[in-house]
Amino acid sequence: MRSDSHGATLIRPGIFVADSVTSLGWVVGGNVVIAGSHCGIYAAYLAARAKVRAVILNDAGIGLDQAGIGGLAYLERIGTPAAAIDHQSARIGDGQDTAARGIVSHVNEAARALGCVPGQGTVEGAMRLQFAPVSHADIPEVKEGRHVLEHAGAYAAVVGVDSASLVSDEDEACIIVTASHGGLLGGDPDSALRVSARAVFFNDAGVGRDHAGISRLPELDRRGVIAGTVSHWTARIGDSRSSWQTGVLSHLNQAAQKTGAKPGMRLADFIRSIAGG
Repeated sequence: MRSDSHGATLIRPGIFVADSVTSLGWVVGGNVVIAGSHCGIYAAYLAARAKVRAVILNDAGIGLDQAGIGGLAYLERIGTPAAAIDHQSARIGDGQDTAARGIVSHVNEAARALGCVPGQGTVEGAMRLQFAPVSHADIPEVKEGRHVLEHAGAYAAVVGVDSASLVSDEDEACIIVTASHGGLLGGDPDSALRVSARAVFFNDAGVGRDHAGISRLPELDRRGVIAGTVSHWTARIGDSRSSWQTGVLSHLNQAAQKTGAKPGMRLADFIRSIAGG
């Protein structure tokens, strides 16, 4: 049964499922977690901080500099087994779908040593990872990334956040560049964005199964918010400064299209074109 807060749900002894690693609580400590988050470094850090035994995430289409699976090496360094499922096999941002339909695409060596390998179903892989010892190594810090990317004329700043979970009330009416995937959490429309921004942009995470990687865009249209995604091949998922520096628009909602946005435009150029208007 899904939690309204997108928290973790026990699906069998020792294995929890969550839509996002940003919502993990103390209860998952010492257990295997299957989550709908991308497998970038920031998501891996949050899983490590929750003291998981092992974790399975979404490869987010791999993308620029293999950022979509960057968390595998990060967790390998502290001895935590980790795997990523193919973004085309299950919906990103949906833990239950990840558990039901996900197919493992990439693993770190700690996971491979336990028999979790590409081609397995998510739950089969998770059952192999239950035999891992819980790591007690020091967790390399990953600072929560909030940046003022640019001041926007008469409007509020262009704010960069490396995770949509870092959006706060102070971002109301700002232009937000978040390096999170553009998927609703568990399909919940309320998870599209917590504030009423002037505009917001995500990473398309390879779009993936059922177009989940861009599923926030129609909901933001209904709210009248300009929204779009950058191609995962042009910016590192989990890194808002990468989206600002090299991101190229890939998908747009109608509100964005009405302002002249088109796929193929540089994100920064488009934002500058609307910032003073």
